[in-house]
Amino acid sequence: MSDQYVLETRGLVKEFKGFVAVDNVNLQVNKGHIHALIGPNGAGKTTVFNLLTKFLQPTRGKILFNGKDITSEKSAAIARQGIVRSFQISAVFPHMTALENVRIALQSFQGNTFHFWKSGRSLESLNDRCMELLDSVGLTEFADTTTVELAYGRKRALELATTLAMEPELLLLDEPTQGMGGEDVDGVVELIRKAAVGRSVLMVEHNLGVVSTLCDRITVLSQGAVLTEGDYKAVSSDPQVREVYMGTASSTAEVTE
Repeated sequence: MSDQYVLETRGLVKEFKGFVAVDNVNLQVNKGHIHALIGPNGAGKTTVFNLLTKFLQPTRGKILFNGKDITSEKSAAIARQGIVRSFQISAVFPHMTALENVRIALQSFQGNTFHFWKSGRSLESLNDRCMELLDSVGLTEFADTTTVELAYGRKRALELATTLAMEPELLLLDEPTQGMGGEDVDGVVELIRKAAVGRSVLMVEHNLGVVSTLCDRITVLSQGAVLTEGDYKAVSSDPQVREVYMGTASSTAEVTE
């Protein structure tokens, strides 16, 4: 039933001057699930994300959020409804503290982004919520640290905190573990698991070990179309998936976008 889906696409197509980058994609993300979108280089994963967040407009097809058609809506309107995207490259202000970054996100969510004339005391009223968000990603002790001084993994954790400040119902994560070593990857996996409590997550992820650990359901794209879908056991044993990944579709394989 469609009411079980937080997000659904129907016949989603994106063409660029005759090139079909996304080809009739039907995607259903169940409420409360962590859903992965995977595939080899050039499969169309990031293009799908750009369509969902309206950085690109579909050529054809529909996008539904909680059963409502949002195909024609703008990025800002979609974010206000509860679809928030965390980007592949860490999107935080490097010369501000961790707390200041989260506070800006809260101001944006509350519609106060450009209220620069407000007193420092007024802005400090947001600090309790900022500290809650920093605590949720393990950054309490780094609240007053300038972001540029944070290790890469902590910068990604801070980005997640700023994303959660927008109170998303559906969290879109674009390559959350890209460029990370094993220890940082393990930390981000735990952060995603915590962030998913009470919300739905759709993630593009190259690390199949992360996907197998976190995800309830996986959609595999190849050449812009859905190749197969299912849980990790079903997907990883699918001969078509093995062929697409040229024999590397094991639990430790990595596939890059």
